[in-house]
Amino acid sequence: STSTKLNMKQIAPYGTWASPITSDLIASGGAVRLSACKLFADKIFWLEGRPSEGGRNVLVCREPSGEIYDVTPLNFNVRTRAHEYGGGAFVIGRDAVYFCNDSDQRIYRQPWGEQPSALTPAGKRRYADLVLDERRGTLVAVCEDHEVNAGEPENYLIQIDITTGAEVVLTRGYDFYSSPRLSPDGKSIAWLCWRHPDMPWDCTELWAATRESDGRLNDARCVAGGNDESIFQPEWSPAGELYFVSDRSGWWNIYRLMNGAVDAICPMGAEFGLPQWVFGLSTYAFTGPDEIVCSHCVNGVWSLGKINVNSKKLTIIQAPFSDIGYIGAQGNRVVFSAASPQDVDAIVELEMIGETIKVIRRSSENSFAADYFSKPETINFPTADGLTAFGYFYPPLNLAFAADDNECPPLIVISHGGPTSATSNALKLGIQYWTSRGFAVLDVNYGGSSGFGRAYRRRLNGSWGIVDIADCVNGAQFLAARGSVDGERLIIRGSSAGGYTTLCALTFYDCFKAGASYYGVSDLTALAEDTHKFESRYLDRLVGPYPAAKHLYLERSPINYVDRLNAPAIFLQGLDDKVVPPNQAEMMVEALKRKGLPVAYIGFAGEQHGFRRSETLKRALDVELYFYAKVFDFQLPVPIEPIEIYNLGAKAQA
Repeated sequence: STSTKLNMKQIAPYGTWASPITSDLIASGGAVRLSACKLFADKIFWLEGRPSEGGRNVLVCREPSGEIYDVTPLNFNVRTRAHEYGGGAFVIGRDAVYFCNDSDQRIYRQPWGEQPSALTPAGKRRYADLVLDERRGTLVAVCEDHEVNAGEPENYLIQIDITTGAEVVLTRGYDFYSSPRLSPDGKSIAWLCWRHPDMPWDCTELWAATRESDGRLNDARCVAGGNDESIFQPEWSPAGELYFVSDRSGWWNIYRLMNGAVDAICPMGAEFGLPQWVFGLSTYAFTGPDEIVCSHCVNGVWSLGKINVNSKKLTIIQAPFSDIGYIGAQGNRVVFSAASPQDVDAIVELEMIGETIKVIRRSSENSFAADYFSKPETINFPTADGLTAFGYFYPPLNLAFAADDNECPPLIVISHGGPTSATSNALKLGIQYWTSRGFAVLDVNYGGSSGFGRAYRRRLNGSWGIVDIADCVNGAQFLAARGSVDGERLIIRGSSAGGYTTLCALTFYDCFKAGASYYGVSDLTALAEDTHKFESRYLDRLVGPYPAAKHLYLERSPINYVDRLNAPAIFLQGLDDKVVPPNQAEMMVEALKRKGLPVAYIGFAGEQHGFRRSETLKRALDVELYFYAKVFDFQLPVPIEPIEIYNLGAKAQA
């Protein structure tokens, strides 16, 4: 009852609650991005993306003694721009670490305890998925060569001498390459490749070849994939058998190649794979000749397990995590990244003997009262065409505040990026920022999201800008109908592809009363005509071949229908964004200004596709809250530096 709440908490309207989960806390050095963990010689390595250092990526090492230190010197940034999204930017060797440096995209060799020196020449090449072949004194890597005179860059597999830097192309001819993997004896190699217009989660081919003493390839042959089959993460077993993940059954399951035949290791309705947005992803590793440790996803939630490859039996390893990735192993030791609904991302070590788990590093060492964390409710809800969609609902929660019983909270619907990606129920301080201030949040895994099987992932084919929007709208209306949220204060926000869904929802539906687009797409034709190679044909499946299906691009571009947009919007944009150039946001803003709708635009110099700097992350959260406070006319719990909101208080022109 309200009287009981009064005795315990301060009663205040939703949205006005003061919270210790501040934008400073989220954006500061107290929160880093953790990825790409590896084991080598009893040491654990991982990358830390540090907003407090301008988003710089640093390779970090943990010694067996427990000592943790930076490997990467201050003036270097371990990041590759291959495919624009990068990944696979370093590899560890006995004598040195090799890494891609962000500013010049060259590979550097850094002997232990020494400064790095450039291994590859200056130019316009980018490298990724580095593999070290110490027998031959070479690196094998994916090369994205931008030195061609015209047209898109060329991708190929390359071998680089670690002493001289001399390069030899191993194989070329496909539009894309990834995942080179050497057999334990170094005599064989496997890799993935694919062609336009496929994306790696649509159709890839797994190739294998034997190697000469100088590393050159013989007898290269396609051993799996093609025909609308997506292959993920090839690996060689300790015995030299080739394993890989395939969605040939409708689910990304683990298979092996034996005597020319493909054998399913653990067939089940679960996902053991991921969409390859970045290089270097891994969901399984060998802990012995007959055992695999793996993560797998059922209905969007990841679990840890081990598979006996002889009995094909999966045994669950009890662990408190719901999002697990970057699995690596060395004997009985396993390392991976993980998060849970109660705890932030972490680097975790698992000792298989006894199955003991130890957290090595958290993305934030700040401690919070659990009373401030809203716990996600997994929901499914009816959507278009009699189908079901999925999401996580977070009710507002604050240790010190509550609202009057007669008030329902405003709802923020989050549309994730990709769009072939997914959200999880793992703790996200960015969501808790909103819930602890009195907003409810719905994080939607709309049709097209990964983690629910191939059929669900392909719901978006030909229907981007239709299915995703319908699922976001239906999720919001489902929660309003059951009385969980205020149906008159529905907000939608998203970044990149999620920004497109946001703008479409605000344009083609009357459901939402405000929105926030983070580097979102407003013009599909501009995206089709002006984007990077990796995504240049992505929309062929999601919308239709361009320019043959240009009419669909025009029909689904919010910029062409601003007369139908009757909700305030704020646009947040990196001014150096090459994936979604700033002019898309700026065109939309100008159109909304002319229409007389409340609109705000914040451009961030030096930011690209995805914000990395702490000052940007802080300012973006704060101005979004400021915008909602002005649009919905509630008091801010703490002062925020104002932004200019055009047409504030004006009514949209008819």
